[in-house]
Order: sequence, then structure tokens, then C-alpha cells
Amino acid sequence: QVQLVESGGGLVQPGGSLKLSCAASGSIASMFGMGWYRQPPGKQRELIAAIRRGGITNYVDSVKGRFTISRDNAKNTAYLQMDSLKPEDTAVYYCNVLLGNSNYPQWPWGQGTQVTVSS
Repeated sequence: QVQLVESGGGLVQPGGSLKLSCAASGSIASMFGMGWYRQPPGKQRELIAAIRRGGITNYVDSVKGRFTISRDNAKNTAYLQMDSLKPEDTAVYYCNVLLGNSNYPQWPWGQGTQVTVSS
């Protein structure tokens, strides 16, 4: 059974940094992409960063220049480096597998990791 496990969240002050990790229980072929989603309180889950086949990355405007997505295929792990964090980044963060240019998640959701940005 495939499984995604997110970690690295926590409480951080505005302007601080966190690095999230997403470990996959199974092998993810390099043809698949990885994405990070977030769900703020009372809002829908949205894709905020993706790394596609060939290492092409995409970001929503709200995180562009502050967040960096990466992956280590040998470890079946994806990362999200978050810098210059803002209170509006507060959310539960999830990762998932992407196919092609689709933003539709391919695997079951993990439990997510809570990120809280507050002074």
C-alpha cells in the first residue's frame, strides 16, 4: 500500500524558515512529478508548488521567490524549503504525486504537517 508521510512543520515567527519533507513508501518513477499542497483553516486545499518531469518547477504567485520545491529520487522524498514565512502561510501542508501537467493528486493523502506562522 502506497503511503505519503509529511513532516517538518511547526510554529515559526514571521520571517522565519522551515523545511518540510515528504517520504513515499513506494518508489516514484522519475516520470511522475511531486507537489506540495496546503489547506488554510476554513479554506480549500490548493497546490502551491510542483516539480514535474525533468525537474521543471511551478509555484503559485503567493509563494514564488520564498518557497523552493525539490526531490531526491533515490530516497523517494520531496522537500519544500519555506523562507520569509508570513502569517498567511499558516496551513496544513500535504504532498502528493502528480502525473504530467495535471494538478490532480495520484495517491491517497497523508496526514499532513501543520505549519503555524505567528509571533
